[in-house]
Amino acid sequence: MRSSISPGRAAESNPNPGILLVRLGGGIPALLGLLQGEMAEAAMVYTASRQLSQFIFAVAFFHSSEYALAAFFHGRSNVTLSSLLISKQYVVAMVCALLEYAIEILLFPRLKEFWWVSNIGLVTILIGELIRKAAVITAGRSFTHLIRKYHEGHHDLVTHGIYRFVRHPGYSGFFIWATGTQIMLCNPVCIIAFIVVVWRFFSTRIPYEEFFLRQFFGFQYVEYAKRVPSGLPFIR
Repeated sequence: MRSSISPGRAAESNPNPGILLVRLGGGIPALLGLLQGEMAEAAMVYTASRQLSQFIFAVAFFHSSEYALAAFFHGRSNVTLSSLLISKQYVVAMVCALLEYAIEILLFPRLKEFWWVSNIGLVTILIGELIRKAAVITAGRSFTHLIRKYHEGHHDLVTHGIYRFVRHPGYSGFFIWATGTQIMLCNPVCIIAFIVVVWRFFSTRIPYEEFFLRQFFGFQYVEYAKRVPSGLPFIR
C-alpha cells in the first residue's frame, strides 16, 4: 500500500538535526538578552532598595535621637521641634540628594553598584553618628542646638572626654555624618556639594559661637582653643 505522506511533508515532520540547531541558535541571543535585561532590572531594584532604606534609616535615627537626647537633658517642656534640626535648607539638600540618586540609577545604574564605596559611606555615617552623640552625652545640659548668647548657671566649659581632642565634636560629627550619607548613596555631585555647603556653614558658625564662649569663659577658653583644634578641616 502506498503511503499518502509525500517526501516533502516527511522532511518537514522530521527536520534535520542540523536545521534544528540553526533555528535554536537563532533564538539564543534573544533569550540571553531577555535574561540579561531581567537580571539588570533585579540588580537595580536590589541596589535602590538597600541604599535608600539605609539612607532613610540613617536620617530618621539621627533626627529622632537628637530630639530624644535634648528632651532627656533639658526636659520635654523645654524642647521644641527645632531640636529635630530640620530646616528648609536641609530639606532642599536632602531632596537634591534623592533627585541625583533617582536620575543616576536610571541613567547610570552601574554607578550605584560600587558596593565598596557605598559600604565606606555606611561606616562613615556610623563614625559621624558616634562622634556627634558622644559630644551631646559628654556635654549634657551644656549642649544646645542653638547658640547661647547669654551665660546660664548650668553652662560649663566642657574640656573632658571627646572635647579633649576637638573643640566642636558635635559639628565635626555632623560634617562626617552628612558626607557619609552621600558616599553611601554613591552620589558624586552631592558628595562635593555637601562637603562645601556644610563646611561653609560651620566656617561662619564656629567663629560666631566662639565669640560668646570667650565672653563667658575668658582666658580659660582662649587657652583651650589654642591647644585643641576645632574638629573641622581648615577651621582653626
